[in-house]
Order: sequence, then C-alpha cells, then structure tokens
Amino acid sequence: MSKVKRVYVEKKPDYAVKAKELHEEIKNYLGIKAEYVRVLVRYDIENISDETYSKALETVFAEPPVDVIYEGEPKLAATDKVFSVEALPGQFDQRADSAEQCVKLLAEDEEPVIKTATTYVLSGDVTDEQLKAVMDYCVNPVDSRICGMEIPETLVTEFPEPADVHIFDEFKDMAEADLKELYDSLGLAMTFKDFLHIQNYFKGEEKRDPSMTEIRVLDTYWSDHCRHTTFSTELTDVEFDDGDYKDLLEKTFDAYRAEMKEMYKDRDDKFVCLMDIALMGMKQLKAAGKLDDMEVSDEINACSIVVPVVVDGVEEEWLVFFKNETHNHPTEIEPFGGAATCLGGAIRDPLSGRGYVYQAMRVTGAADPTKSLKDTMEGKLPQRKIVTTAAHGYSSYGNQIGLATGLVNAEHARKAAEVLRRNGHEQTYDWTTHGDIRHEGAERMSEVAFNELRAVRDAELVVALLPGGQGTHTELGVALATRSNKRIILWSETGDEFAFDNRTCTFYFHPAAERVVCPFEELLEILNTDRIDSASNFAD
Repeated sequence: MSKVKRVYVEKKPDYAVKAKELHEEIKNYLGIKAEYVRVLVRYDIENISDETYSKALETVFAEPPVDVIYEGEPKLAATDKVFSVEALPGQFDQRADSAEQCVKLLAEDEEPVIKTATTYVLSGDVTDEQLKAVMDYCVNPVDSRICGMEIPETLVTEFPEPADVHIFDEFKDMAEADLKELYDSLGLAMTFKDFLHIQNYFKGEEKRDPSMTEIRVLDTYWSDHCRHTTFSTELTDVEFDDGDYKDLLEKTFDAYRAEMKEMYKDRDDKFVCLMDIALMGMKQLKAAGKLDDMEVSDEINACSIVVPVVVDGVEEEWLVFFKNETHNHPTEIEPFGGAATCLGGAIRDPLSGRGYVYQAMRVTGAADPTKSLKDTMEGKLPQRKIVTTAAHGYSSYGNQIGLATGLVNAEHARKAAEVLRRNGHEQTYDWTTHGDIRHEGAERMSEVAFNELRAVRDAELVVALLPGGQGTHTELGVALATRSNKRIILWSETGDEFAFDNRTCTFYFHPAAERVVCPFEELLEILNTDRIDSASNFAD
C-alpha cells in the first residue's frame, strides 16, 4: 500500500481567477467551447506524520477562506476531461520546495518529501483533438510534461552510485581528425576551434588529459549565455524589412556606420557587430571628452559614472551603475525562467561591484501576441504564452529579491486605486503623489504621517501590497487596531511573505487579514468584482 498522501487544492469560485482566465483563453484563443474549466494544485506528500499532516492541511497546503481542499480525488463529472502537468525530472519545483520548508517549520524533526502537479478539468463537449490542443497550450515541453493520475508507491528517489569520472585518454596528443570525431560526439556549444585551443592548453600548460567534467564546465563557460558570442559575431549582410520603423532604423544604422569609420579610422580589426553598435554611443562621448566621469574597472560588469553625493554634510564620490541584460532565446523557450534570470543577471552584476540595486525597467520586443495559435510555427510556443508568462517571471523574481519595491508598489497602487475609483469607491489618501519625502524635513514627514494614518482609520477597505516597507506595516497595524467592519486584504504575488521565515510578520496571520496570493492582474480582477462593496472608502 502506498504511503503517499494526496491532496488537491482548488480556489473557491470567487477566487478562481486562473481557471477563469484559462477558460477565456481556450474559448477566444483556441476556439474551443468548454462549459467550464477548473484548475487544481495537486500535492503528493510522504514522510510526514498524521499530526503534522493535519496541521499542514489548512496552513501550508491551503487557506480555508479562499481554497477548497480535497483529500484524495476531487469530485468529477463522468464526462469531464482531466489531465495533470508536472515539472520534468530535475526541474526545480518552487511550490514543492516551499511546501517542504513550511512543513519542516511545523515539525523540525521530520523530513517530508513533496511533489506537486497542476490538474486541469474541462467540462462540456470537448473532443479528444480539442483536449490535445489544450494540453499543448498548457505544457511547455522544456520544463514540464503530462503525468498520470495514479498515486505512486513512493516519492523517494534512489539514485545509483555514479561511475568514475571519465578521462579522455590521449586527448592532448590526439590527431586533429580524431579530435574532430570526439568533438562531434559530445554535442558541445563551443566551436571546434575552441576545442583545439583547449587541447593546446592541456598539452602545453597542464601536460595531462582532461576529464569529462572539465570539458563540460569549460563548454558551459564557453557558451553564448556566458560569453555572449552572438553579440560579437560579425554582421556582413544587414537588411531592414518593411515596417513602421524601417526608415528610422536605416538612418540609425547609417549613422552608426559613419561614426564607426570616424572612430576607428584605418583600423582593420574592427567590424560591425551588436556589441559594437551598443557601445558606439559611449565611445563617442568618451572620445569627445563628455564622459570624463566614467569609472573604468575590471571588477564591475556595468557602465558606471562617478557622481558627487553629500552625506551628512560631507561630499563623497559615489558610483551610478547602468546595466543591460538580454535573454531573448531563454525567454522564448522557457518564458518564466528566462525572464526571471534575465532580471537576475541585471541584479547580479551591480551587486558584484558592491552597488545598491535601485530600480529595474523591462523593455519587451515581441511579435503580435494576438496572432492565432494556428499561425504559430510548429515547435514554438505561442507568442501570447511567451509575453504573458515572461511578464510573470520578471515580476516574480523582482518581488522575491526585493527589488525597488517602493516604486513597483507605487505603480501597482495607482492601478488598484484606478479600478476601485472606477467602481464608485472614494480614496481616502493617495500616497503615491508625493514620492520620497525623507529629505523634506520633520514637519513635512509629520504632515504626511497624520494624513496617512487618518486615511487608514477612515477607510472601509485597506489593501496592503507586499512586500512592503516600514510604512506598510505601520498602516497595517493601524488598520487592524481600528478594524471594526474594515476589510483588510494582504496581497502577495508569490506568497513568499507568508512563509514562516524572516520575510513574514505575525500580523499577516491575524484573522481579520485576508491573504491573497496571485499575479497582480488577478488582484485587479478581484477588486473589480462585486465582492468589494460599491460604497466603501479605501486606502492602499
């Protein structure tokens, strides 16, 4: 008998935003008329005591105010079409990892094993062919796969003892033809010329043969992701297709070519490439003496300028970093992870120079996301899927790392307020209008503090956008203390703030506080429904 416990968690109808969105996608984008769509999160759980399991049901796996919990199989109609999607083996499962960590906080001496999947239920007259189309739309084969509905005997994976690391005998002395044959068999990212260079290094410097591990590590660092060889590839044939920006692009490129000839004059080692195009403006400014405050360092992988900053009455030299990161191909094949790690790279490089990451901006270039699925090239993800999932990936990473939350939340607050005002609500105070006032002195700080606290006190609805700063927590405390009939919503895009670690707050778990975990767009949908009384005042 299996020791694995299975739990399904489904949002209550009022909160089933993802299911409603998928229903709309299926109807309008795929042209499939399903009666309704359900989306359930499936947890398979092992190595957990009955006591801990009971505690975790309504604290880790679900939130009773917004979720329905099914132990075992959920109720299904005989005609329902059902399929489940799980992460590929070896693919990191964020939801499962977070659940395991939370369960360990409930019982430190237990070592739970948890795996998750997403189960989709389609009701109505849906053919097998249409079901296949929905499956293809919901599954990105790069990171996930269709899985069975049966409960496994165990979730514990036993790995065989690995073999000794393979050594490429006679590698350093191998003839070029034999080396080429070896190169072709390994499926490497590097070129054969790179492979020859590695052979010469091991022959001349190491005086030994490399291991498989060494070759694979070198290949990783030699990849385009690390070396950006695409940006340094010579462009010999450049054409501009017809479009709204053709003339502008042609003029810009012609200007670059003219600047290139002037900048490099008789140098024959320079050629047209994306890297040179990106750097030409900086090189021009520097050559003209207009960039004499640029900081030059081998340590910092970002453009930075030296600026004078007055700190406690003393002028100091500070650096302002400017950093670009592109993840076009990764985002195309795995939109969430590609966009997330794009932002990760942009954060990493300034931090490596001991800088403070203040703000990020996402610039997206994409094909038409409204283009029909049937016009999508075979083997590619739909453009609609790419742009929406990439947006979620970027937001998720930025929120988890704590990047520029004040500015992000200000924009979110404006959008949420707009939705509520449109539905007849009155905003008690708009804190986004004054920005950062810490430099304006005590009197101004006191004035704003009074206005904000009065606004929270008078509001019938308070929406806290997490992660928040000190002000957010102060206002949350005031809202709880003056709650009476006040409705308090705590929103988080990832739910990380509700994990039992140093990111959370005891007041998040007050019974009067409603915790809502969803993308920001889904929060707007919740605020736009009749669940929010049309006559209420609000603060956010």
